[in-house]
Amino acid sequence: MPKMKTCKAVKKRFRVTKNGKVLMSKALKRHLLGDRTSKKKRQNRGWHAVDKSDAHRVKWSMPYGLKGQ
Repeated sequence: MPKMKTCKAVKKRFRVTKNGKVLMSKALKRHLLGDRTSKKKRQNRGWHAVDKSDAHRVKWSMPYGLKGQ
């Protein structure tokens, strides 16, 4: 059986913790930040947990991308 392919786009956008929790970076923080409040910009920092219903699809898309993260 051939190896499964890792979806490179998913690997760049998500990260998986040792416990298997999938984390993502929030959107809307690259440009046009003058319109947003300080609170909104602060809340978008860092990594945030993905909903469980979507986490399964993310893990399936990167079978080998889980290691070394």
